[in-house]
Amino acid sequence: MSLCLLIGLATSDFAVAQTGDALAIIREIRIEGTQRIEPETIRSYMRVNPGDRFDPARLDRSLKNLFSTGLFADVTLRKENDALIVTVVENPIVNRIAFEGNDKLEDEALLAEISLRPRVVFTRTKAQSDVQRLLEIYRRSGRYAATVEPKVIQLDQNRIDLVFEINEGPQTTIEAISFIGNRKFSDSSLRGEITTSESGLFSFLSSTDTYDPERLSFDRELLRRFYLNEGYADFRVVSVLAELLPSREGFIVTFTVEEGERQKFGRMEIVTTLPNLDPESLRVHLEPEEGDWYSAKEVEGTITALTEAVGNLGYAFVDVRPKVERDRENRIINTTFEIKEGPKVYVERIDIEGNVRTLDRVIRREFRLVEGDAFNTSKQRRSRQRIQNLGYFKTVNVESEPGSTPDRAVIKAQVEEQSTGDLTFGVGFSTSVGVLGNVGLRERNFLGRGQDLRASATLSSEQTAFNLGFTEPYFLGRNVAAGADLFRIDTDSDEKSFDETRTGGSLRTGFSWQEHLRQTVRYTLENQEIKDVDDDASLLVKEEEGTFIESTVGHELVYDRRDSRFDPREGYVVRLRNDVAGLGGDVHYLRSRLGAGYYFPIAEDWTISARGEIGNIFGLGEDTRISDRFFAGGNTCRGFKFAGVGPRDRVTEDPLGGKNTYNGTVEFSFPLGLPDEFAIRGRVFSDVCAAWDLDRVNVDTLDENTPRVSVGAGLTWKSPFGPIVIDLGFAVQDEAFDETELLNFSFGTQF
Repeated sequence: MSLCLLIGLATSDFAVAQTGDALAIIREIRIEGTQRIEPETIRSYMRVNPGDRFDPARLDRSLKNLFSTGLFADVTLRKENDALIVTVVENPIVNRIAFEGNDKLEDEALLAEISLRPRVVFTRTKAQSDVQRLLEIYRRSGRYAATVEPKVIQLDQNRIDLVFEINEGPQTTIEAISFIGNRKFSDSSLRGEITTSESGLFSFLSSTDTYDPERLSFDRELLRRFYLNEGYADFRVVSVLAELLPSREGFIVTFTVEEGERQKFGRMEIVTTLPNLDPESLRVHLEPEEGDWYSAKEVEGTITALTEAVGNLGYAFVDVRPKVERDRENRIINTTFEIKEGPKVYVERIDIEGNVRTLDRVIRREFRLVEGDAFNTSKQRRSRQRIQNLGYFKTVNVESEPGSTPDRAVIKAQVEEQSTGDLTFGVGFSTSVGVLGNVGLRERNFLGRGQDLRASATLSSEQTAFNLGFTEPYFLGRNVAAGADLFRIDTDSDEKSFDETRTGGSLRTGFSWQEHLRQTVRYTLENQEIKDVDDDASLLVKEEEGTFIESTVGHELVYDRRDSRFDPREGYVVRLRNDVAGLGGDVHYLRSRLGAGYYFPIAEDWTISARGEIGNIFGLGEDTRISDRFFAGGNTCRGFKFAGVGPRDRVTEDPLGGKNTYNGTVEFSFPLGLPDEFAIRGRVFSDVCAAWDLDRVNVDTLDENTPRVSVGAGLTWKSPFGPIVIDLGFAVQDEAFDETELLNFSFGTQF
């Protein structure tokens, strides 16, 4: 019964108060119809008590109070002689909630969205509200055609079972994306700049073709950034319209834009109020040049570079702001970078959020700032990079917020953890080792302490390997890594005329000399055995058959200025490694390697890299052994087989390895125009390599130090089934005795 009718009934029943019974007194209040609710509970909501008059206004408020509790489906008040009769119909209690027809979303996810629960009072208002919440969660997952119908099953004792019958419908995809107002860039070019994509053949690999209003809002910003970086300083997105098709199975999205005129950089100046700072000395940090097309990205890059450069000169508090002067007639933007002393701000505290397993101290020790330090944006940015390089987190955001006073800042690190523990079984294939399988147990963040514990076994057609290792990145609470390894490797390669077994272990430690310079020292003791030498093997191989002990002390010095250790797109790295064998054991040599890599972005996600390494080994009072010399080819020189380059027996064609080697690569890496979720990148490359020189000159030995050169192309796909790497390499300069190959392919998966 509606509230208005009940109120009308109540005022009708008690109209006697206006016709002579205004002085009638309530002698008794009787409650009828209750099942679970105590009568005293109902009386507590009444605004009249025995002894009060039959006042219509107070009775009206009592009726409203009872309905507002949500406990009753119906409430009536009536007068019998001197008694007030309150009759209620209680709302039922939910006994069970069930979902039917939901395949894409689990019951737990849907239950978390609704307000009704078992043992909660049921109302149809709550049920309809929950229906809307369920429809909203389906819309967020891209299913705008979903329908939800609540069904009530009556039970005894005024209980019900509530069943939500769901028709999920098809996923509502983006059928078409169009642009209005774009004159300088085609629709296809602009589609490549936004995250939302049209539904297509490979849509099952991505979710960007589903309708998401938040993603479209982000796309507005991406378009703005794109045009600003292309020189269109007056660009704006007028509107974004998403039109749902009558079938409710797809959207047509239309972006309306105003491009404006393209503009160039004009006069570039640097001014400063800081004492003893020469602005001209900072001009080297200006990214744009006069006459270049305007780019907001280059302006931001210049601000960052100037801030870091001035900070490195000892100015802790710096504020760099660009001041622009528009010449609309000539379409020029003059820019002056003003360098002033910024407000003195200190780090009040560092808050870390989102780390469930990882201990705070594991994250905190990667910060280049501590409480009380002068705030520095470059150190904050470096802290984020170091935390990301841990590999423990899917996302890392480090931002600053105002502190308790104007001269205080709070640094907040928000992380999202990802799985760091793996129990893996793998299968795969590589052109270098053939079919392979592996089983491994690894925890890269053991007990949330940042320790790395791993054990693995790999079996392939040419190699069997067992490894056990442990690393403590901060030994005894200091920034010194310590670790130990045990290994056994059995190799039976078709490219070699002998089998090799290596069993041993190593102890290692690593520490940083400075922010980007790190050194690792390692001691390795291993037993090496060369056996099962073919009868027709090279004489040099037969002479090395047997067992010997190798005791090696080595170090590696790395200077790393790359933006990422895992997927570098910018920066450079230099490595120097030396190994000395002879502190005990049967083998004596000095082996050295020097390598470097440089990564230069020519556009967003487009990178040119140059990498190379040189190596040398010489015996200390004895000849070098085949197991310690260098072999070129394979992944380091695509287009040539592993050990396909280097000294070789003229008769048996056995590879013998060289005392000297080098390899270099120039590579251009680029996206293929597919959505980022596909994680597919292409590349073109040119490799050069060589390995040469033996201790003994043998007339039956082929040995040339001429450079071998290859060119090729390939792609990398981080597929749902594991990483897939395909390279096609063509040897364009080789020796007649080299062994070449066209395809270099590897595939692996975990399950």
